[in-house]
Amino acid sequence: MVVKVISDSTSDLPVNISADLNISIVPIYIRFGESIYRHGIDMTDDEFYARIATSPIHPATSQPAPEDFIKVYNKSLEESEKVVSIHVSSKLSGTYNSAFLARSILMREPDIEIIDSKLNSAGLGLVTIAAARIAKVGGSLDDVVLEANKAISQVKMFGMFNTMKYLALSGRVSKSIAAAAGILDVKPLLTFKDGKILRAGFTRTLSRGMERICQYVEAHRNLKELFIVHSAVPEWANQLKAKLGSFFPEDRIIITQLGAALGVHGGPGVLLVALRQAA
Repeated sequence: MVVKVISDSTSDLPVNISADLNISIVPIYIRFGESIYRHGIDMTDDEFYARIATSPIHPATSQPAPEDFIKVYNKSLEESEKVVSIHVSSKLSGTYNSAFLARSILMREPDIEIIDSKLNSAGLGLVTIAAARIAKVGGSLDDVVLEANKAISQVKMFGMFNTMKYLALSGRVSKSIAAAAGILDVKPLLTFKDGKILRAGFTRTLSRGMERICQYVEAHRNLKELFIVHSAVPEWANQLKAKLGSFFPEDRIIITQLGAALGVHGGPGVLLVALRQAA
């Protein structure tokens, strides 16, 4: 393989897809007080959601260190000629900067291309998949980078948080706003724009939230790929998959679990979609 594709664990890629496309994943860190875990290695997503629901300490996440990237880059460059390293939006995390610093330390700028996906979760995952498919068939560095950037322009995300409780605990909204939302029983709708997560309104019920998600997907024609992402609510994801199957082949919809990077803010009960439109 001429080019090796690397991402970080915020991409929420299923293990079988990463393995099939030879994508290396650099884990972010999850911190519960003084205890630190590597996402997907020391702590699984199931373990994370079980703990966040019961722990008196709200967790935090942090980007991989430059040393983490240096290890992966060195190993990858032993196996491949070039590396394309695709990461979570730089407006949400310092992961891109850590990767950039690692490349500078190695002084391998011509051999390592670092890309800011401007996305998170399965949105980043879709971009990484697109790049890795080109790498798998022997594409050059320029070919892989071109495909990644094309995918970035084609990927959209939309979803729902079941509660604002965890947004308040992580400091993303005030506790008074979260309390008011709880009393009114409203659920925030979210989307991505210019590398940032933005509120896209509110809904009162799960069924209405699913309806809004379906409307969002249906409004985007020429769909090429579709992911459903959930946090510890697989039954909701399966319900949504069945609904989306009325206008996109159900057997091509991939369900994956939301990782800790967004899970610290959403907690259990997040349901979102990431889609890629054809050119």
